Amino acid sequence: MAIPRPLTVLMVLAMVPSAVSCSLPVGSQPQTQAQSRPGGGPSQDGPTSVETAIAQTGSLESAKEFTGTTQPARLVALRAQTEGQLLNLAVDVGDTVSQGQALGQLDDRLLVASLRQAEAELASRRSAVAQAQAEVSNSQAQAAQASVQLQQAIADAERFQQLATDGAVTTQQAEQAQTERLAAEQALRSAEEQVRTRQQAVRAAQAQVVAQEATVAEVGQRRAYSTLKAPINGAVLERLRQPGDLVRPGEEVVQLGDFSGVKVVVPVSELELSRVTVGQSVQVRLDAFPDRPFSGQVARIAPAADAAARLVPVEIYVPNGDRRITGGLLARVTFQSGPQTRVVVSEQALELGEAPEPTVFVLDQSGESPKVVARTVQVGDRANGNVEILSGLKPGETLVTRSSGPLSDGQSVKLSLLSETSSPAPQ
Repeated sequence: MAIPRPLTVLMVLAMVPSAVSCSLPVGSQPQTQAQSRPGGGPSQDGPTSVETAIAQTGSLESAKEFTGTTQPARLVALRAQTEGQLLNLAVDVGDTVSQGQALGQLDDRLLVASLRQAEAELASRRSAVAQAQAEVSNSQAQAAQASVQLQQAIADAERFQQLATDGAVTTQQAEQAQTERLAAEQALRSAEEQVRTRQQAVRAAQAQVVAQEATVAEVGQRRAYSTLKAPINGAVLERLRQPGDLVRPGEEVVQLGDFSGVKVVVPVSELELSRVTVGQSVQVRLDAFPDRPFSGQVARIAPAADAAARLVPVEIYVPNGDRRITGGLLARVTFQSGPQTRVVVSEQALELGEAPEPTVFVLDQSGESPKVVARTVQVGDRANGNVEILSGLKPGETLVTRSSGPLSDGQSVKLSLLSETSSPAPQ
């Protein structure tokens, strides 16, 4: 008897599970059951791979950078101190000059004539002093002679008075002798007064000499000013006058800059001003010398902030003995804090174990293979993915920063190629 087609299909479908079941070996299990066995995934062979670093002191705060422009430590304008036509200017922009070096010359012909006239007047006044002193000498001689005559007149008057008393001479003769004595006294007083008058004339003439000497010195100094000399050691930044120009006192001729040091003025926010002190060390980087950092110091802090921007100008001084730094360069200034005494590590270094307290793993390479030692540490502030270690870890020790799996005390590890160690890793 023939079986209907629908019934045949149902019988075949019913036999498929039995056939599959019979085809599997005894005790075999599906793949999903094998993966769910106790113990999880496949076992790891060999030590855990770790990356290490050397503990170093540092700061959690990232140094903020300020920008400014380099300027010479001193900027001096050479100004004319007397009037005259500029005959020559021997320096150009960029030239290096020394203090006292002659840079230019003004026309000094009028000053030379004035100086000669003043010197002639000085000689005349000195001659007047000599003449007055000679007159003083003559007056003193006359006074001395008058003094002698007075002594003689006194003696004669006394003698005639005695003779008149004795009756040897007349009373009229005695009175005549007294009159001559009085005349001699008057002559002496007149001679002494003449001496004083002549001495006053000498002092007046000497004062005129002193005044004329000052005039000669002034004219001579004005003539010396006609030679323009460098007031400092430095470089020529700008020529403001050309030969042939008429230069008046106070007008700039040359601008000089002292580049033995440079200064950089940076604006600092009033909120950050408390971290800046005079004498504080700074690091200066110049785009012109990208591979060479320069050291400087805070020279001065402005007493007032800009009313609109609330920024305080801070002046930085940078030594420039080799004169490599010029003016107008972009400078990037970083204020350096005090000495760093605390170790700063990545927060990842505290997340490698399962201990409840903060723990780092320090590398131990004293054995045949490197191992890690769990070290409990005291932590401080955290910032920017880093943490301060207050105790438990010293600078220079090697600690684990990353690992391929959880770590435990005394566990053997394998160092990655990026690892830093305080001593060579064993091979």
